[in-house]
Amino acid sequence: MPITIQSGQFAALPNGMRLHYASSGTPGKPLLLFVHGFPEFWYEWEAQLGHFGRDYFAVAPDLRGFNLSAMPDALESYKAKHIVEDLRLFAEHLGYSRFVMVAHDWGGAISWNFALSHPQYLYKLVNINSPHPYLFWKALMHDPAQRAASEYMNWLRAEGSEAVLARNDFALLEAFMNAKGRTPMPWFTPEVRRKYHACWARGLTGAVNYYRASPLHPPTADHPGPLKFQLAAEDFRIRIPVRVIWGESDVALLNPLIAGIEDLIDDVKVERIPEGSHWLVHEQPDRINRLIQGFLDE
Repeated sequence: MPITIQSGQFAALPNGMRLHYASSGTPGKPLLLFVHGFPEFWYEWEAQLGHFGRDYFAVAPDLRGFNLSAMPDALESYKAKHIVEDLRLFAEHLGYSRFVMVAHDWGGAISWNFALSHPQYLYKLVNINSPHPYLFWKALMHDPAQRAASEYMNWLRAEGSEAVLARNDFALLEAFMNAKGRTPMPWFTPEVRRKYHACWARGLTGAVNYYRASPLHPPTADHPGPLKFQLAAEDFRIRIPVRVIWGESDVALLNPLIAGIEDLIDDVKVERIPEGSHWLVHEQPDRINRLIQGFLDE
């Protein structure tokens, strides 16, 4: 029997945020919290909600600034610490003090921060194509290839980028999700396209503000980015079990970003998918489900 996915649910959090979310399964079962990236929304995890609702309470919120969740005006509101707090309060709103988090892209960046600041909430973490923050900082400091691959971040940080993304019926956003135009997207069906366009039409400023609020981006003449930090690897050690799923054909996040991750996480295994792009959650949903399930069963 197919699993029913319920959307249109909202959580009013004590910090004033109102998050929209979708879910499957029964509250009270172990919580799997799915955290989307840019420029996505809860629907990124449709295949996972449809699979894991049998044995878990599977929940995928829209992060603040995205789709149907609250969209604060202040740029400060999009710093990682505030998104982390949203997720902590959201889990507690659902009735959980411990859970498993599965995250991708910007959601992955938030999940690393969550694991560093609130490890007591997490049984396990699955992170998909989102670099560990210390390794990303090192790459932006010392790796010219990764700096070049990340230049899109500075473009998104610029004033008015959201208006350009919305032009010509979101043509540039579609190209962004199409591995920068290099490969076709069979998963981006007309129905999926309609859902994404409806999300994007609700506003893109909040989503772009994640980039504007982040200190990790290629340095520019007027903003030093990572150059203003001196970080110590041990301050970024993660002590919960982690499974990293990494699409090696990602053109924005290059494979050297994974090198050395074993030195920063006490219990980690990397699953490499050579043909997977940044969007491998959509490209290979069944494989992603199997990898997550295998980690949960360990």
